[in-house]
Amino acid sequence: MKIERILFPTDFSEGAAHALRYAVDLTKRYNAKLYVLHVIYDFAKATGSHIPHISADELYKEMNEWAIKEIDKSCIEDIRELPDVDKKVLEGIPYEEIIKYAEKEKIDMIVIGTYGRSGLERFIFGSTAERVVRRAPCAVLTVRVPEHREG
Repeated sequence: MKIERILFPTDFSEGAAHALRYAVDLTKRYNAKLYVLHVIYDFAKATGSHIPHISADELYKEMNEWAIKEIDKSCIEDIRELPDVDKKVLEGIPYEEIIKYAEKEKIDMIVIGTYGRSGLERFIFGSTAERVVRRAPCAVLTVRVPEHREG
């Protein structure tokens, strides 16, 4: 098995932080390149609603700047030792952008955190990880936060 490119999509949640450790470990083991991706949810695209461009453009610009800083802040300790990390922020529907990015960059494995949501929360938000698993062009490792974690 040849793994040279690993994609770690993050939403900066506890689940993503837990999955990052797996992504970094696999990157080291396979001497691979790590791609860190955050997708800013495009509400207008997802709902088909119109958002005035002036406010939407400014909002997405600010969210993009925040996301870039957040990637550095949340990942810096874990990725410090890695020689080759590509960080990217995109706008869109997260699972669609993750899949497109994986295809474009010829990703060999995606490492993504999952929450185990159920009920109404899952109905409203859906499951990005589940959709990525079903549509990804490569292997996907889903990582859950252990229920027995110490608080």
